[in-house]
Amino acid sequence: MRTITKKPEVLAPAGTLGKLKTAIRYGADAVYIGGNAFSLRRRAGNFTIDEMKEGIAFAKEHNAKIYVAANMVTHENDAKGAGEFFRSVRDIGIDAVIVSDPALIEICATEAEGLPIHLSTQASATNYETLNFWKEEGLERVVLAREVGMDEIKEIRRKTDVELEVFIHGAMCISYSGRCVLSNHMSMRDANRGGCSQSCRWKYDLFEVDGENDRQSLLGGEPTEDFSMSAVDMSMIHHIPDLVEAGVESLKIEGRMKSIHYVSTVSNVYREAIDTYCKDPDNYKFNPAWEEELWKVAQRELATGFYYGTPDENQQLFGKRRKIPVYRFIGQVLDYDEETGIATIEQRNNFGIGDEVEFYGPGFTHHYQKVEQMWDEKGEPIDRAPHPLMKFKMKVDAPVQPYDMMRKKK
Repeated sequence: MRTITKKPEVLAPAGTLGKLKTAIRYGADAVYIGGNAFSLRRRAGNFTIDEMKEGIAFAKEHNAKIYVAANMVTHENDAKGAGEFFRSVRDIGIDAVIVSDPALIEICATEAEGLPIHLSTQASATNYETLNFWKEEGLERVVLAREVGMDEIKEIRRKTDVELEVFIHGAMCISYSGRCVLSNHMSMRDANRGGCSQSCRWKYDLFEVDGENDRQSLLGGEPTEDFSMSAVDMSMIHHIPDLVEAGVESLKIEGRMKSIHYVSTVSNVYREAIDTYCKDPDNYKFNPAWEEELWKVAQRELATGFYYGTPDENQQLFGKRRKIPVYRFIGQVLDYDEETGIATIEQRNNFGIGDEVEFYGPGFTHHYQKVEQMWDEKGEPIDRAPHPLMKFKMKVDAPVQPYDMMRKKK
């Protein structure tokens, strides 16, 4: 009977303190966050030092780690204050920083000695010689470029002992390793310094231009996605055995700007799949419920990116959508009374009596029921929960726990 001696960590995104706690509750071994500087996600809820401290305390209680992304490409004067920033996150107990720019790596290594550095995927590390170079520079982990295939990962693992981190789920960038200037050109927002306007996701058309302002579509009607540059999302849920056997230390989920619904669901699924395989690899069977669960939060179609060859046209989004997500996040459990079977819920989307809902929680627990009784905070019966973030009570058919989630079909 085979045994797995090294279980890879589940590394989840956390755009806010609430998402950090959600990811860890739902099975993440580590989370990656952004600070108020040097990150590639300006519009995410980037963390202050005080928020980082609270996150660190929570993570330590749950034996989890926190990494800070400082992965922007610096221009002149962008690196100002970097030394102080890296010392600050080191001194409060951050486990590592994720960096791509050699200037920031040098600053961190010299001015914040002792703070572990991970190489960002933005640096496009695609071979073992590159990893060995960064090892000599003092880096202990490399996030491989998303263009690296499974066979290449296996060869890299054989020829270097640097820790490997790979993306396994989430959005894919149409540009090589995410280094894009479309956003700069079209909206004056620098994607490589945190301002990406998602230009590749826009809908495009073909126009005939007559004069400065007069243009006419050659196709007619509203802009379509016939000329889209948009990639489908990545999902490696079917290939957990390959990732574990390849010796990858960290399996990374994309999405610092995604909701707690997304973070909880995806972390939960990959935690369950990895634990199932590592517990008994000889008798492992893929559970179709894992893929079904991921589709409840998917925004685009799913594929395996570059892991098993170069993506073809079926891994691009164009024309009519081939599959549409059908679930909506509607609430989070705040409390549960075992004697009465009544749960206190915080609403996230409108629903009411008669709706079929699903509860899910950490450990891949689920139950389904019809909503039959609801009360407002004053104890008055209500038939709907229409107000954002309103708190109410409802009768549940099975025990639930604080931080369990609710959703329903659209």
